[in-house]
Amino acid sequence: MTIALTVLGRDRFPAWVKRQPARVRRWLEAAGFVPEPEAGAAILIPEEDGSIKRAVACLGENAGPWDWAAIAARLPAGIYHLDGPVAPDSETAALGWRLAAYRFGRYKTSAGKPLAELAWPAGCDRDAVLRLEGAIILVRDLINTPAEDMGPGDLAGAARNLARRHKARLSVIEGEALLTGNYPAIHAVGRGAVRQPALIDLRWGPETAPRVTLVGKGVCFDSGGYDLKTAEGMRLMKKDMGGAAHVLGLASLVMGAKLKVRLRVLIPAVENMVSGNALRPGDVVRTRKGPTVEIGNTDAEGRVILADALAEAAREQPELLVDFATLTGAARIALGTDIPALFCNDDSLAGDLLACSAAEGDPLWRLPLWPGYAKQVESKVADLTNNPDGSYGGAITAALFLQRFVGPGIPWVHLDLMAWNTSARPGRPEGGEAQALRALFALLETKFGDGRN
Repeated sequence: MTIALTVLGRDRFPAWVKRQPARVRRWLEAAGFVPEPEAGAAILIPEEDGSIKRAVACLGENAGPWDWAAIAARLPAGIYHLDGPVAPDSETAALGWRLAAYRFGRYKTSAGKPLAELAWPAGCDRDAVLRLEGAIILVRDLINTPAEDMGPGDLAGAARNLARRHKARLSVIEGEALLTGNYPAIHAVGRGAVRQPALIDLRWGPETAPRVTLVGKGVCFDSGGYDLKTAEGMRLMKKDMGGAAHVLGLASLVMGAKLKVRLRVLIPAVENMVSGNALRPGDVVRTRKGPTVEIGNTDAEGRVILADALAEAAREQPELLVDFATLTGAARIALGTDIPALFCNDDSLAGDLLACSAAEGDPLWRLPLWPGYAKQVESKVADLTNNPDGSYGGAITAALFLQRFVGPGIPWVHLDLMAWNTSARPGRPEGGEAQALRALFALLETKFGDGRN
């Protein structure tokens, strides 16, 4: 038997309480649930015989999936069904509830405790919810997996599994073949590791459809190289392939929804390690596009591998090019860990994406591609440097470095993100996190959704 769950906005809650029997009002008062519960509060309501057949919960304004996850987290195990037309968006309710149950359990030897479950709400698009849930879980699981089990080859394996599921084509260029294939920057960063660097290339959709290309930074572990990180700075560096995880998650949504696009996913996958063959400070690296890069700091390797991948992406002149990268600490200092930094060379595109971000409750904040800082990415001994002098505007100068490899005329979005929850909240446990994924997919649906099934 399911438990009826009444969910009310805080503005409607007082009127609902007045309509309840005195017994229920006394119960809510004794539990401290009235006069004004906080958003996300939930409570079981016993019947006269002590049985539990219903519950009530409170939502705040503009409720998103995490508000529903908070309700799920506060109710005991059981199966609940929504009682009445309380959710303007039943997909949001279902998604938040399902994500409240997410646990990364790959290395756990015991199962977790039973959790509250939600029966599918009436009118809910189950397929859409399951696609989103699956994409978010894919991103989280890939990021949470330790580098021991998530090297470049393992990342390629995850892409291969996704390609098989959706009948996409996958190719992987590894090791010394990166040099013959003219991906010298990817090879240079990854050559010092025992596990070979790779370029992962997934293609899906008809050749005649609009081209959408996704590029994800795939640094499977970042020691900092010879500019070695501290122990504290290295602790979370299994997450430095978070950009790669995001593009695979977004690709799963695009292919699952059958959007009318020609999708391409490019992931430069490396480990940034220390060895006799590793990249050194002061080395000059050639790139696929041609410009040379002086390595001012081996710990600024992400932009170097992205240079080759972006150059290859730009070669096909896609209608939209998006890259995801856990790129700079400067973006985190500016915006904190929850808000990815958005850079875009097209104001109309940026406006559309920010509108989707607001509608989905999936935050982004735009920072400028400020041309006044462009000289800072130039080198005295090479065309560019990966480590501009000074500590100011680091997220901007990193984006300006990447822009050199995109070229003019291609609508481009660059997302500099944390990809990690530093503390646990309902629906968002500490660990790997999908950020801006829902916003980006909403944008793609808006632009290319006429091909959905």
